[in-house]
Amino acid sequence: MAELSPQKLILATESTYKIELLERLGLSFEACAAHIDETRLPGEAPAAMAARLALQKARRVAADHPNAFVLGADQVIALDQTIFQKPGSVEGAVDQLMRLQGKTHRLITAIALRTPSGAELASEVAFEMVMRPLTEQRARAYVETDQPLFCAGSYRIEAGGIRLFEAARGDDFTAIIGLPLTRVWSLLEQTGYLETL
Repeated sequence: MAELSPQKLILATESTYKIELLERLGLSFEACAAHIDETRLPGEAPAAMAARLALQKARRVAADHPNAFVLGADQVIALDQTIFQKPGSVEGAVDQLMRLQGKTHRLITAIALRTPSGAELASEVAFEMVMRPLTEQRARAYVETDQPLFCAGSYRIEAGGIRLFEAARGDDFTAIIGLPLTRVWSLLEQTGYLETL
């Protein structure tokens, strides 16, 4: 009986954080940026937005690589129905932290896997992030140290941002960084991808 050759796995991102996370699983894969419009739709709930964008990223890359398994991911930070984007500046980051300080917000990470047959599977992980009360001085000192200018919510929890929190409640801490590895492995198992290794 001929051995199965592993099929290509592509991570639809250019994020170094997501790439480093997926490397932990010991799988061979490529990374390819998925350039899509990430504008929120009118009335769209935060979890629905994360799920839609993860699937759009997987579909976009799969269009150029139809014979590959393509994994898309997206993360949304929401306080009630307000979604926080990447601040892009020190002042924007300080403003975001002051809006989040002393409150509990949701960090929603969605993934979508598109197979060569066109099947699509999805999953999501939501964390409750309990931020400590902060003064503007402390918020500014954190931003100057960690420079989270391209992180939605203006914190890097995998770095010094952990100091900003009293608690993080969820079931897969890798989701906080951007890619829930337990869910990724489950989707790969469900599609039969792991049987080709």
